Amino acid sequence: MNKKRAIISVSDKTGIVEFAERLNDMGIDIISTGGTAGTLGGAGIPVINISDVTGFPECLDGRVKTLHPNIHAGILAIRDNPHHMDQLESLGINTIDFVIINLYPFKETILKEDVDLKDAIENIDIGGPTLLRAAAKNYQDVVVIVDPEDYDPIIDELKEKGYISAETKFYLAAKVFEHTAHYDSLIAEYLREQSGQEEFPELLTLTFEKMQSMRYGENPHQRAVFYRESGSRPGSLVNAVQLHGKELSYNNINDTNGALELLREFEKPTVVAVKHANPCGVGSGKDIFEAYDKAYRADPVSIFGGIVVANDVIDEKTAEAINKIFIEIVVAPSYTEGALDILKQKKNIRILELKDIRSGIPKGTYDMKKVYGGLLVQEANTKLLPDMSDIKVVTKKSPSSKELEDLIFAWKVVKHAKSNGIAIAKDGQSLGIGPGQVNRIWAVNQAIERSGPNVKGAVLASDAFFPFPDCVEAAAAAGITAIMQPGGSIRDQESIDECDRHGIAMLFTGMRHFKH
Repeated sequence: MNKKRAIISVSDKTGIVEFAERLNDMGIDIISTGGTAGTLGGAGIPVINISDVTGFPECLDGRVKTLHPNIHAGILAIRDNPHHMDQLESLGINTIDFVIINLYPFKETILKEDVDLKDAIENIDIGGPTLLRAAAKNYQDVVVIVDPEDYDPIIDELKEKGYISAETKFYLAAKVFEHTAHYDSLIAEYLREQSGQEEFPELLTLTFEKMQSMRYGENPHQRAVFYRESGSRPGSLVNAVQLHGKELSYNNINDTNGALELLREFEKPTVVAVKHANPCGVGSGKDIFEAYDKAYRADPVSIFGGIVVANDVIDEKTAEAINKIFIEIVVAPSYTEGALDILKQKKNIRILELKDIRSGIPKGTYDMKKVYGGLLVQEANTKLLPDMSDIKVVTKKSPSSKELEDLIFAWKVVKHAKSNGIAIAKDGQSLGIGPGQVNRIWAVNQAIERSGPNVKGAVLASDAFFPFPDCVEAAAAAGITAIMQPGGSIRDQESIDECDRHGIAMLFTGMRHFKH
């Protein structure tokens, strides 16, 4: 009976010397290639060079070495098929029983800042996926390993049973096809970007990597996992480093992501407070303490138990203010040493550092919503306004420069409030936000009520047009002095006339910001 044989060819050599030693100790012959053969041989492990099996030298700078019938027939032969085994014997080919492969580092290559297309192409593995797929297809007879994490369990099972069970081999085979599908998806995405193909291809293949399992999902009876996109995503929550506190929950991640989306709209020192995926307080100021104070005072009730994100360093004064109430999560690009010491006094706060928090969302980023049986895909909403020349003053009164500044602030906020959404603002501070209402007048009334007495002299932004003049009537009664909305209703003139009656300036942007 032929000895068991393993082929080993890995770019990630983590644990491979120890694993190969243990296979060798069990009497398994090792076939290897190129750099892997050098690593194993240098460690004193007997290695059969791939060329001695194929009878053909590695060529084309290593592009061709394992693509040979002596290798693939040895992997693919069904051991219970007498015809297959007779053919192997007549051809002088021995079986290969273990395939241990991991692939050229394509992802690591394309993430390098100075990578060019030639380098990326050279790191597309050809022989490796072919070996893996062949072994996984014949999993009944071949043990295939793509993940170094599986080395120890395989050795333990061999020691305990003397063989690898059918269940384990099937698990490993499934893992291979997940791995190669992920690998090919990365290549397809990269080449599509490089070639300038249509943004929404006929076949869309997406790949994600598991970051963490979660205790539960949106509700305790729902299981959940957090996956990250492969590749670089500047400013993404997945890049954050947690400095303190327990793991983030499903709702924590969803809500914090929404807060970061809004925060990206601002250049000045700004703090955004979010509760249940809606902004409850937004403040901009000369420094981050003033910004936090404005965000807190905007809604001191809702911010309790909420999420706070800041686009500048958190100092001791701001940390002391944050610690006066219960805050679930704080995210900032950095913290002073003293601020961290203050914040860490509370065990139940999660502190995250996201150095590139100010990074914008790159062109071509997808916004996706899973629906039962399908996927909705659109461009990310990265625009705030059309050209300023496209914004029209439609009333007799024009906004002052101060009102225009407040209107743009309110427009940034309402863009990230659930529709129907209304935002009222003044002096770089949100006052009342009316998110997620089923009709616009309810959203207006809610925002006015939440604004309190400060509403007089404030401005209002609406994510979509006013269908009736009742919204203007309510705004006028509250003391609103200027309004920004997309326009486009067949009854626009009624709202314009109502503004003129009350001396309110109204601007049409020609752009709406639905957010569902």
